[in-house]
Amino acid sequence: MRDDAVAESGIDGPVVDLLLVVLGAFHRDNISYCYWKSSRRIREVLAGEADLDLLVAREEQHRARRILLECRLKQFPSVPSRNHPAVESFLGYDESSGLIVHLHLHFRLVLGARLFKNHRLAWEKTLLARAIPHPAFPILMLDPAHEALLLVVRGCIELRRRDPVTLRHWRATKAKFALDHAQLAARLDRATVLARARELVDDNLADRLADAVCSNEAFANRGGLRRRVHAYLAPHRSYNAAEGGLRSAARAVPWLFGGLNKRYLHAPRPWSRKAPGGGIVVAVLGVDGSGKTTVVGTMRAWLGAEIDVLPIYFGTGGGRPSFLLLPFKLMVPLVTRFMRTKPKGSSHGKVSGRPPGALYSALMMLWATVLAVEKRMKLLAARRGADRGLVVVADRYPQNQILDYNDGPLLPRLARVPQWLRGFEARAYALARQLPPDLVIKLDATPETIALREPDMDAEIIRARTAAVMQLGFPESRVVNVDAQQPLADVIRAVKAEIWRML
Repeated sequence: MRDDAVAESGIDGPVVDLLLVVLGAFHRDNISYCYWKSSRRIREVLAGEADLDLLVAREEQHRARRILLECRLKQFPSVPSRNHPAVESFLGYDESSGLIVHLHLHFRLVLGARLFKNHRLAWEKTLLARAIPHPAFPILMLDPAHEALLLVVRGCIELRRRDPVTLRHWRATKAKFALDHAQLAARLDRATVLARARELVDDNLADRLADAVCSNEAFANRGGLRRRVHAYLAPHRSYNAAEGGLRSAARAVPWLFGGLNKRYLHAPRPWSRKAPGGGIVVAVLGVDGSGKTTVVGTMRAWLGAEIDVLPIYFGTGGGRPSFLLLPFKLMVPLVTRFMRTKPKGSSHGKVSGRPPGALYSALMMLWATVLAVEKRMKLLAARRGADRGLVVVADRYPQNQILDYNDGPLLPRLARVPQWLRGFEARAYALARQLPPDLVIKLDATPETIALREPDMDAEIIRARTAAVMQLGFPESRVVNVDAQQPLADVIRAVKAEIWRML
């Protein structure tokens, strides 16, 4: 079906299948719309490498939403500090490419800083009435003169260092505006631009805008033009200058915290865009060597580019430990240096058949206690994050069905442990049954495959744990078994489809 659509449209570049379906539906239903951002970047937009921003006639907003939902896109609301009532975000999963497509519906032209859109440009009806089809792609675009005029106005409003997001990407943002302007200026003559400008603004501002479009210094010396544009847009501000400045500054605080949270803190707090209907907890299970780390890392990168994702590592290996566990984990190499063999129950290294000794038992009790506290903290954080709209991607998940391995309690390995300590650990793992994940992905691989990938792992332990992972039951969760022996691309594709189905 895609090949037919490509042939009919005369497309000479890659276009995401899902976007072809959406644009085709818009055309069949005669939706009044157009793509209103940079025509220079339309190829990368339709290839799914950048967001697709569509201006839609306000009276057709409900039909446009219906079409997107019927095309299997889902509406993902922004957090309040980034939300605007005239802009809505939809995401869709394109199975053929594996990409998440991000589409914005704009029912009004709102301009301003990245974090705070305080100006409306009331040109929507004129721009939509003069929209033209792209010569190569099946999409309606702005008339080039209108695109150039809009670009100059946007530059006067958006190219300001007061906005922390723009300031952070100042050179790239300025270069993007300059390249867009240079391409448009080369295609237009001043008479055409002036005629279009006079349809939109008074003659004085029209002359200034036409000069800016046809000048090589449109974004270099624009102080006078900026003041005129601000005066023109003043009646269409959502808030006056004083309140607008305060609101803009106030939005910078959650933006800053969100950036820190995404990279370092990993607190269960949304910072950008939440999942519709609430978030979910996805647990990826499998024996060491089944590909858990690769799958989890890929899912985080895939989802994290568009949705707020909370990563949680429930293991004790190479993943990111909590601040509570970190000092104890740093001591592990020092302790293991003095233990040439490990007692029965260990998975890696040289494992002996002897029971744990007194020193090992004491260290294990301390380790198990700290680990129980950490797992309880992370279980609560995972559920709170999902309830607040985050997608939680968990590497492993605690369980108390198998008592001495596969992320189960550790103290059953030891013979002499105070009963109160056993109870303390048991309650932490019992919490995992009270707070089950929404989706469980089990990576299924044979013991022989695991042995090749993890030569340091005891063969008997591999067989036992491979069988145990498949036996673990999560009656309150959706459980999906994925063949981890197939090519990695197929594993990733299968996991993506299951996660998207749950959102």
